Amino acid sequence: MTDTTNRAASSALYRAVWRWHFIAGLLVLPFVIILAVTGGIYLFKDEINNAAYRDLRIVAPTDGPAQPASQITANALAAHPGTLKAYHPAPAPDRTAEVKILGEDGLKNSVFVNPATGEVLGTLWDAGASGSPAMYVVRKLHSLEYVGWFGNRVIEAVAGWMVLLTASGVYLWWPRVKKVGTATIKAKKGRPWWRDLHAVTGIYTAGFIVFLAMTGLPWSKVWGGYFYDSAYALGLGMPDSYWSTYPSSTVPAGEALDRTPWIMEKQAMPQSAAANGVPAGIDQVVATVETLGIAPGYALNMPSGDTGVFTASVYPDDITQERVIHLDQYTGEVLYDATLADLGALGWAAEWGISIHMGQAFGLANQLILLLSCVAMVVMCVAGGVMWWKRRPSGALGVPQIPADWRIPRTLLVMAIVAGVFFPLVGLTLIVLSVVEVGVHLLSRVRLRAA
Repeated sequence: MTDTTNRAASSALYRAVWRWHFIAGLLVLPFVIILAVTGGIYLFKDEINNAAYRDLRIVAPTDGPAQPASQITANALAAHPGTLKAYHPAPAPDRTAEVKILGEDGLKNSVFVNPATGEVLGTLWDAGASGSPAMYVVRKLHSLEYVGWFGNRVIEAVAGWMVLLTASGVYLWWPRVKKVGTATIKAKKGRPWWRDLHAVTGIYTAGFIVFLAMTGLPWSKVWGGYFYDSAYALGLGMPDSYWSTYPSSTVPAGEALDRTPWIMEKQAMPQSAAANGVPAGIDQVVATVETLGIAPGYALNMPSGDTGVFTASVYPDDITQERVIHLDQYTGEVLYDATLADLGALGWAAEWGISIHMGQAFGLANQLILLLSCVAMVVMCVAGGVMWWKRRPSGALGVPQIPADWRIPRTLLVMAIVAGVFFPLVGLTLIVLSVVEVGVHLLSRVRLRAA
């Protein structure tokens, strides 16, 4: 009797998880496709930018010395008058230098200069870390920032759901009794073929999908905020000692700089000791940071206001060379110099995760593996959508039936509470789904009694 009861409960739970997996999968399907397509494109951001804007970004390498930073920036300002905001030295012998200028019209542009000759090659609207207007659009679509704060919350919820859908998918696939989880596509056609395609693709890429979802969450507002604050409170993020020695502004580094390590984004920008005087020359500052051994590809941001600082920052493919250096704008003194090794354990882990997530850490292999994972997500979404379309009755959604066992809605409620602890927005949506499930269950019982 006990075995029969346990089997019935297990079967009911299986059907409940299947129903939940089905409903949640349909809800997040379009957003997962957006994340996968835009993410797959953005993995090759640098390669695409170099090809699309080759005349601005690529030059013939020369053996001679490059023009000094002061000359390069002066040429850029002469061609495009405005306020100098940042200088990016050429990251390689065949690359141009980039000068960011805030024009009189209030728009910031990137001016590309041949470092060997000082010739101004052209300009683009400044797209920040994206590198080009086209990649800026891809990045904004990836995070749904075009929809504002609500879009960010949606993407955060979808990322959390991807983790839970992967876990529930593995549960549904797992061999039990005579039902064996297939590791190959066995069906030849029809809905079974799409089912096998969905399951097989998912089981081989589950770990990669969870990794992409988890390493994308630090950018989210709710989960990312909790993670940042927890890392800081535990002393495992950005150590206090790095910015407590000098006076600081109210402007966080994430707003002042185009790109900064994620764990440093909320760190307040330091201030120069004096509020007036003669600013240090750009050539002097460049010489200082390069003598300190900063990696090629760094950006040098100009001081903002009378108390601002020079900031040299680099986020290279080799994440171990990640670095941020702040310098007093008048004396050129180094106020702050931190590398990846200076971060706490959670900060270090987050930086590695983000670097891999963006396809940087391990070169082309990193990019190709994550591209295949993105393709797999699209395949799973398409297969899931086709499965639903083929099984649904005409004029209905075709949602799997609610199990008759009353314990299942309560089980889902417990799952919602547990998920809510780690994924607050997922927990919120799970609670809503559980309430709906309970309501539908009670309504069906009332209808049965009435009948």
